[in-house]
Amino acid sequence: MTAELVRGQNHTLPQTRLEIRVSAGTPVVAGATLGDERGTVRGVEWIAHPGSPQLPGLEVSQQAAADHRLAVDLEALPAGAHRVTVLLALPVGAGGPVRFGAVPAPFVAVTGLDGTEIATFTLTDLDAESAVSALELYRRQDAWKVRAVGQGYAGGLAEMLADQGVTDAAALAGSIQEAVTRGLARSVAPPPPRTPEADRVRHATGSADHRPTAPLPAPEPPEPLADPATTGPAHTTQPHTAQPHTTQPHTAPGPAAGGPSAAGPSTGGPINYAHPRRQHAAPPSPPPAAPPAQPGQPAQPVAGDATGWSMDERLYNQIWGMFEDLARAVAAYRSAVDFAESRMDQELDRALSDPRNRIGGAGDRAREAARAKRDELASRAREALDRDLAQLAAEAAVVEPALPAAYAGWGNPVWHAHRIPMEIPMALRIGDLHLPERTDLRIPLLVRLPLERGMWVDSGRTASEAAALMDTDRLRRLAMETAVAHAARLLAVYPPGEFAVHVIDPAGSAAGPLAPLVEAGVLAGPPAAGPGGVASVLAHLTRRVDLVQMAVRARAADSLPPDLDTGEQLLVVNDFPHGFDDRAVTQLRYLADEGPAVGVHLLMVADREEASAYGPVLDPLWRSLLRITPVADSHLADPWVGHAWTYEPLTIPPGSRVLEQVLAAVAAARRAAGR
Repeated sequence: MTAELVRGQNHTLPQTRLEIRVSAGTPVVAGATLGDERGTVRGVEWIAHPGSPQLPGLEVSQQAAADHRLAVDLEALPAGAHRVTVLLALPVGAGGPVRFGAVPAPFVAVTGLDGTEIATFTLTDLDAESAVSALELYRRQDAWKVRAVGQGYAGGLAEMLADQGVTDAAALAGSIQEAVTRGLARSVAPPPPRTPEADRVRHATGSADHRPTAPLPAPEPPEPLADPATTGPAHTTQPHTAQPHTTQPHTAPGPAAGGPSAAGPSTGGPINYAHPRRQHAAPPSPPPAAPPAQPGQPAQPVAGDATGWSMDERLYNQIWGMFEDLARAVAAYRSAVDFAESRMDQELDRALSDPRNRIGGAGDRAREAARAKRDELASRAREALDRDLAQLAAEAAVVEPALPAAYAGWGNPVWHAHRIPMEIPMALRIGDLHLPERTDLRIPLLVRLPLERGMWVDSGRTASEAAALMDTDRLRRLAMETAVAHAARLLAVYPPGEFAVHVIDPAGSAAGPLAPLVEAGVLAGPPAAGPGGVASVLAHLTRRVDLVQMAVRARAADSLPPDLDTGEQLLVVNDFPHGFDDRAVTQLRYLADEGPAVGVHLLMVADREEASAYGPVLDPLWRSLLRITPVADSHLADPWVGHAWTYEPLTIPPGSRVLEQVLAAVAAARRAAGR
């Protein structure tokens, strides 16, 4: 029976290998400290945090997230550790909430390795605090207990660490937040939550067991900790209990935000493929029904089988659902394999600890038995993963041809019949993502429109292995061609005259890649060259940001100058920092920080190494931009479990003139609209 704790209450722990699950409703930093008998932290080596996520017997997440899973093995803690304190803090400088009183009450659950809840605690009555000691596991007379703490700190992470006796707590808190900021910079932002109703509902008349509804069973507890080589917050000791698809009637409400996952298999009836905490808007009309399934077979996938007010929104939500399904399915598989390997190591250690088993056939038989169990567990995990991947691949095969132009790749025939829309779409596709478990299963990477952050096409040869093998000049040209293709896609999905593209090319080295934009006449002006051109364009866009900001603050939009273009603006910068003096760099940083809120966005093509002379002054600029690459590179992380995904840029099919056709359509639409 689960113990629902209140502040100060404790509960005996029946086992020493545990998982601590955190649900916060908003990205938070999760960490843990080890304390001695008096609760004092002896040093930084007793603190697990995103910058140093593993200690003996303890593993925490490497990035801020709304959901965390912390792995704890109390028997493996360092000698002298009598207490484990779980800490939560809000990220600093991430643009999110700055106090826990403005977010849903965090929920913490201590579970066994099989997912069974032992004790839960909801951290209520928080207000100005930005960091909190959630709960502690402590040793009392050779037994371990859990106590609900809920102690908040308005002074944030630094005050909380100082309260535990950490020396130089402010510096350590700063380094932790810096690690979190780096993690957020490489994480793909999830779609904003809408309402607590699941969005991926499919109707099936066949069997409900075509996708796993329970984790792979562990033959015997206890389970070991995850392999220290693994990265990402979901690589814990147990196969992931949040399966890609759970069975729920469509009318059943989703679990409350911040509460425990309550999804369980049902018998028969419609199937809800939603994860327990996925939140999206309920549509005014139901999604399209799936074709009837044959008895014993999975339901046939249907494009647009998520909720939404339009087909575009349903497809958008469906793609994000596929993204999350794949992330969690692979997390379950990797965790199961880690468990199988660790179990084998433990069994071998136990068998060979007896000197009598080290010689003769007993030791060989123990090794063979341990390896056989490992292979069986890994095989079962792979079978479950293959079922998940096959279902997702079938879904992707149906969804891809149905995508609108904004969500489609350049090879999709929809672009050949594309007409410039009268309103902007929800999102724009900027590439594909895949994981090594199945590289041909690609998930479209969609970014919301209007853009919420700029983009940086990394032209450096140190960016990835593929880039290192490429000639420098060819890589730079490919990076600029990638930027031009993204600019063309943005122009094509905005109504005529509502999106303008400016180009800074100080040395004129991008004349070839820029030719399609220049020849189509869709640029706001000729590409700016030389220091004078750089200064002119930056001054123009800086003035626009200033004027619009003042008009918004004064609620006087009608006072803007009549010659001011109030449409969205995109600044494409090539070969940064060539041609940029200190003033120009400052203006560029200003545009990166303040521009997106008033419709001015950056698309930079740059090699960070070439700008190293500016030192850390440019670090905020790089972090504010979404880094993409002109070649495949594994640098983006998902917002759920933190996998490293391989990003594949969108490419135009060889010999195709789709780019020129799209830009010609943009120019014709502008002429027809008198723009």
